[in-house]
Amino acid sequence: MTTQQVTPHDQPQTTGRIGTGDREAVQQVERDGQLASEPAVRLARGLGWFSIGLGALQLLAPGRVNQVIGVRNTGRHRATQRAIGLREVVVGIGLVTRRRPVGFAWTRTAGDVLDLMLLRQAFGSWRNDRGRLAQATAAVAACMALDLRAGQRLRGAKDHPVQIAQSITVNRPIEEVFAFWRDFENLPRFMDNLASVEVLTGGRSRWRAKAPVGVSVEWEAEILDERPPALIAWESLEGSDVSTEGMVSFSPAPGDRGTEVRVEIDYEPPGGAVGEAIAKLFGKVQGHQLESDLRRFKQLMEVGEIVKSDASIHPGPHAARPPEKTEEVRS
Repeated sequence: MTTQQVTPHDQPQTTGRIGTGDREAVQQVERDGQLASEPAVRLARGLGWFSIGLGALQLLAPGRVNQVIGVRNTGRHRATQRAIGLREVVVGIGLVTRRRPVGFAWTRTAGDVLDLMLLRQAFGSWRNDRGRLAQATAAVAACMALDLRAGQRLRGAKDHPVQIAQSITVNRPIEEVFAFWRDFENLPRFMDNLASVEVLTGGRSRWRAKAPVGVSVEWEAEILDERPPALIAWESLEGSDVSTEGMVSFSPAPGDRGTEVRVEIDYEPPGGAVGEAIAKLFGKVQGHQLESDLRRFKQLMEVGEIVKSDASIHPGPHAARPPEKTEEVRS
């Protein structure tokens, strides 16, 4: 057995208490994080459902749409409506299903530009109804203004494609658990991928984490909110290798069983769209990593040391005992 030694705690247990104001503080921080991007997302999804409805109408009844906007109902114009309808449906689905559909919002804006160009071209034919064309042009221009607004809002919102949340119950007093976590230099003692944390001045800290293939990433973070012993919220500073923010909240566990610890981390790995895809692919793995970290944290707080078996010191799947040694034992 190998162990990581720390100062053990005494066995008697006491449970701290969070007041009503502190509970509300935790809930308010959670609500603030959700509301930060809700207006932009709601607008984008509303435009997405509008696109799906309009696109379905253009696909199913292109002649009727041509009549409404004042364009002659010819075979070529019906084909154009169907093509536009297909575009609307695809973009609408993207706006509705994506968590932060910036690209689809700008695609819809580009489609508005194309529609305005087609309408302008339609004005050149005396066979089309110019009054209805003018109304259609005004409607598309209004939609374009909404699409531009949605794209700008979504682009301004922070994007953290990987979201991880885990919780655990620690049988220690809430004040003790909060104080241990608040000293960020303690975090590498139980977080496997975290190499070091250096506490700076002004609520700032410098973090260094281990990445795949021997690479390391560094970032500086600052505390956004702190409500002892209820929560700690932090965010990486601009220019860091990784854009990340997180919050850890503490609350009394039911039945006087200690402290409920919940950790929520959002981060955006480097690498643009490719990095985002990889991050989403391995997001579940990172969730398991955080779960393992919290189990070590629980052991560290309750037992005073992190106990590692012979099997746990090797990464990845492996036999509990080398085959040759197993044969020796049998013989």
